[in-house]
Amino acid sequence: MRETPDFSAIADAISKDWHSISRPEQLPPPGAWFGWVYCAGRGAGKTRSASEWVRLMVESGQGRRIALVGATAADVRDTMVQGESGLLAVSPDWNRPTYEPSKRKLTWPNGVEALCFSSEEPERLRGPQFDCAWVDELCAFWEPQSTWDMLSFCLRLGTRPRVVVTTTPKPIKLLKELMNRPDFVVTRGKTADNAANLAPTFLKTVTERYSGTRIGRAELDGELIEELEGALWSRTLLERCRIAPADRPVLQRIVVAVDPAVTAGEDSDETGIVVAGVGTDGIGYVLEDASGRFTPTEWARRAVALFHRYGADRICAEENNGGLMVEETIRAVDPNVSYKGVHASRGKIVRAEPISALYEQGKIRHVGAFPALEDQLSSYAPGTRKSPDRLDAMVWALSELFVGLSTSGVIDYYRQLAANPETFAPAEPSFGYAFTPPGRGRLVRFIVPEGHSTVMLMSGATLSPDAEGVIACPETDAAALRVQGWREVPPIIEGEALP
Repeated sequence: MRETPDFSAIADAISKDWHSISRPEQLPPPGAWFGWVYCAGRGAGKTRSASEWVRLMVESGQGRRIALVGATAADVRDTMVQGESGLLAVSPDWNRPTYEPSKRKLTWPNGVEALCFSSEEPERLRGPQFDCAWVDELCAFWEPQSTWDMLSFCLRLGTRPRVVVTTTPKPIKLLKELMNRPDFVVTRGKTADNAANLAPTFLKTVTERYSGTRIGRAELDGELIEELEGALWSRTLLERCRIAPADRPVLQRIVVAVDPAVTAGEDSDETGIVVAGVGTDGIGYVLEDASGRFTPTEWARRAVALFHRYGADRICAEENNGGLMVEETIRAVDPNVSYKGVHASRGKIVRAEPISALYEQGKIRHVGAFPALEDQLSSYAPGTRKSPDRLDAMVWALSELFVGLSTSGVIDYYRQLAANPETFAPAEPSFGYAFTPPGRGRLVRFIVPEGHSTVMLMSGATLSPDAEGVIACPETDAAALRVQGWREVPPIIEGEALP
C-alpha cells in the first residue's frame, strides 16, 4: 500500500527553507569572490546568514575543512556554534554536527569538520589548513591583524578557498582594507531590516535612544563611521597600544575605579568600573572594563570582587553625585578595602586630555580589547553630551596611578617639549608655576601622602619613598605635585635633620 505523504512535514520544511525566508542581502552574493564581508547593525541577521552559508558549504561538498574564528572562545561557542542562529540551530536533524567542546571541533555526518579559534590565541591557527572560514565580529577582535594573517596562511585547501566576515563595522584599518580589496564583496544591512524577527520593545527602545547618533549609525545602521574630528582618542592610537595578556609585565600598583550612575534602571546611565595598573616599566595598563547597568549594591560587589581578584591597592570612586553614600555602599560589602573618594572639579574634557596625552606618548597599554570602552574613547570630543561612564572610570584609574595629571598646563608643556626638545623655551604655565626643562634644575623634595608605595612622575620616572616617606624629583615634575597639594620639604643641608 502506498504511504500518504506527510504534507505538514513538507510544509514545515518549506517554511524553514533559508532561500524562502531570507532577505536578498543575507544570501551569498554571486561571483568568484574570495571573501564576503557582511557589515550590518546589531540583530540584522548576520549570524544566521553566515551559519546558513557554512551549512551550504557542508551540504554541497564545497567545504571539507572549515575554520570558525571569533573574538573570544566564549563568543565562538555561545554565538557561532550554540547560539539561536548558530550552526547547531540551523542544521537539519539529518545533518546536524556533533560538537566536541574539549576538542574545539564540530563533525558532520558526511565527515566535514570545523575547528574553533579565537583572536585571544591567534597562534593556534599555525598548522591547520582549510578550504572555508567564517570570521565573526572582526572589529571586536583582540588582535585583528595578527589573527587575520594567521588565518590567511591556513586557507590553502581546494581549488577556491573562501571566507565570510560578519561584523558590526568600526573604522579599524583591517576592515577598511578588506572592504577595498577587489576579491572581496561587501553586503550591508540595518537592524530595522530584520524587524520581523526582533522583539518590538527592543527595536523601539534602541531606535528612540540611538537613532541619528554616531553610535546608532554604526550599531543600528551598519555604517562605517570614520574617526570623529576632535576626538581625544583615535582608533589607530588605540590599536597601537594593544598588547596580549602574556606580554603584560609585573605591576607595581593596581586600582579599581568606579564612576557610579545616579539612578539604577534599564534606561539609566551605566556605572563605569575599570581596573588599571602601572608596571615596573613605568607604563600604565588598562586591565579590565567591568562596566554595566547595576544597582548600587551590585556595582559595589563587583568593584570589591575586582579589588580582591587583582590584588588591587585601592578602590577610587567619584563622589560628586553620591557623596558619602558611595563609600558607605562599598564598605557595606567589605569594610576593610582601601578606598579613596575623588571629586570632579573640572570638566570631563579637561580631566581626559592629560590621559589622552599619555596614550600619545606611548605610556598606556590595553591588555586585550575593550570594545565598549574603546567606542567611548574614540567618539568623545568637546561638545559631546552623553556621559561617557567607562571613559570617566578609566580616567580616574589612570589619574590615580599617574600622579599630578589634573592640569592641562603640564600636558601642554610636555607636548611642546617633546616636539622641540632642544629649542623649546618654556613659558609660565596657566596655573602659575614655572618649568625648567629636564636635567637643568635642582631636585625638589616632597613628603609622599599615605597610601602611595610608588610615585609615577609626569616624566615617566617611578620613585619609591625613602624611610622618611620622602621623594626627590626634578622641578619639571615638582610643579604637578604642588598642584596636587603635596607638602614640599627643604633640601637637605649637612647636619640638618628632616622636618
